[in-house]
Amino acid sequence: MPTPVQKPRRKAEQRAESLEQILDAAEELFSKHGLHGVTIKDIADKVGVHKSLVHYYFTDKQDVFDKVMARRAPITSGRRMDALDAYEKAANGKPTVEGTLRAFLDTDLDTYSTGGEGWRHFGALGAQLNNTPAWGAEVMDRLFDPVVLRLIGLLKQAMPGCPDEDIFWGYHFVTGALTLSLARTGRIDHLSGGLCRSDDFEAIKARMATFMAHGFIGMCESRAAERARPPAS
Repeated sequence: MPTPVQKPRRKAEQRAESLEQILDAAEELFSKHGLHGVTIKDIADKVGVHKSLVHYYFTDKQDVFDKVMARRAPITSGRRMDALDAYEKAANGKPTVEGTLRAFLDTDLDTYSTGGEGWRHFGALGAQLNNTPAWGAEVMDRLFDPVVLRLIGLLKQAMPGCPDEDIFWGYHFVTGALTLSLARTGRIDHLSGGLCRSDDFEAIKARMATFMAHGFIGMCESRAAERARPPAS
């Protein structure tokens, strides 16, 4: 039988494929070297094209970076927002600290563990953003504040007697642990002699929400006890 003749791809399909290749390459490079450690030429070389093609699709490196963030950030935020909404409904006005954290953390960890290497690169990039005041803080504020404040609101319901400042500090510690995990630095691999792996998202998921819930509750209880203690004479 004659070999079927493949139809030539439309220009729109070719353009979409080129854009995805450029964004994939840029995402990986940004996740390893940061915004300022990558050039347009680096991105082009990673794809195997001339840098003029990158300039054809994007205004400059900042435009590439913005498009990288815009591709996945709404997905992970939306999934967590949906999970928090569903959990609040299921909790019927009685959310727990661990249940709230599981809706937020487990949903995110599932995204990075099942979404392939591209999502893992995006997670590592998010870790850089969360720890880089010069170019990361504004991006985190703009893209992720709504879902974080949704989490804070549910934690307040779960711990009505806990001062807001302690809940915000608790979130500060949570996001530090989460983004360190997403960075996959390999440090825990070395420290544990291979007993733990920084890319083992299932192991992290099995522990993180429980660990953080105990931290929230313990912190709020101990600080409440301090406030109740009579002042020294």
